[in-house]
Amino acid sequence: MRSLIYGPDHDSLRKVARTFFERRAVPQVPAWQSAGLVDPAFYREAGELGLLGLRVPEEYGGGGQDSYTYNMVVAEEALRAHLSLGPMRVHTDVVTPYFLSYCTAEQRDRWLPDLARGNRMAAIAMSEPGVGSDLSGIATTAVRDGNDYVLNGAKTFITGGINAGLVVVVARTSHEDDRRRGLTLLVVEAGTPGFERGRNLDKIGLKYADTAELFFADVRVPVENRLGDEGDAFTYLTSNLAGERISVALGSVAMSHAAIAATVDYARHRAVFGRPLATFQNTKFSLAAASAEVEAADCMLQQAVLELDSGELSAADAARVKLFCSEVQGRTVDACLQLFGGYGYMSEFPIAQMYVDARVSRIYGGSNEIMKTIIAKSLGL
Repeated sequence: MRSLIYGPDHDSLRKVARTFFERRAVPQVPAWQSAGLVDPAFYREAGELGLLGLRVPEEYGGGGQDSYTYNMVVAEEALRAHLSLGPMRVHTDVVTPYFLSYCTAEQRDRWLPDLARGNRMAAIAMSEPGVGSDLSGIATTAVRDGNDYVLNGAKTFITGGINAGLVVVVARTSHEDDRRRGLTLLVVEAGTPGFERGRNLDKIGLKYADTAELFFADVRVPVENRLGDEGDAFTYLTSNLAGERISVALGSVAMSHAAIAATVDYARHRAVFGRPLATFQNTKFSLAAASAEVEAADCMLQQAVLELDSGELSAADAARVKLFCSEVQGRTVDACLQLFGGYGYMSEFPIAQMYVDARVSRIYGGSNEIMKTIIAKSLGL
């Protein structure tokens, strides 16, 4: 269907991104799989090409684009090439907006050029052992001591946490009756004494999207590394979570398109009972139904992106989009794998990797149960 959001500039970017991923990323996947993470040199190459700082102002080495749609093009092309570049998307779609929104002039000079060039990748540390989606339950503490905060605690499931040079940590700086108050964002730089990375967690999917445990033991974080005002992090997080959830929805829709394309190609060439799999009515109907649902999800996503760009996207609508698109992804990839038969269960086929990679979309960025709670609240329930 006709895109509501793309124009000639997006088409030009798409060609650049597609060529880059096919030539510089796809050949490295086996090595990344073995290592469990992407070679940092790849991020620097992406930064030099301008793919990491599309929304960073030009004076800091970025592309100066206001619209999220340019990030979308890059994400779509990565997933079209069957690449699991979650840490790169967290860097561009989730964490960079915090720096753009809350950095002081001095912080912008210090951090934005490296973020745009890929010299330092960024991650955000919200989740904690035993806390999950309940941001108000964060137990990591930061106590003011002169010109520093003394940070103590642990974080887990941190996408990009192994490679990150800058980690935005959500910490409790005061205890209030309202647990949503008293949270603060602190930027911890790699190499800071007391900051340790734990395991690169062994996931069932997204094998080279490094996911870390992070530990903070009396880490002294300078006050000038605070993002925004002390105690206001919950407000910042909830306002930025809409964008994070749209990023999850984008990944869901892009992977769904890629799954259908891969399955159509397979069905045309796979012979069953003496004729192509594509000629069977079940194949046609399964793919037709999946295609209709993915197109509906895509239209929903594009409308949400228009509202995100204009600053009008509500938390409830972001939750609706994330919920619907990730559920569609799950159904689509499952239906496509079924058409591959036994080959779909073999890891050498991209559909098998999509199947395990897709499952987390209904969990991260806030579980779909949390999405339903947000939507229900908007209905007055």
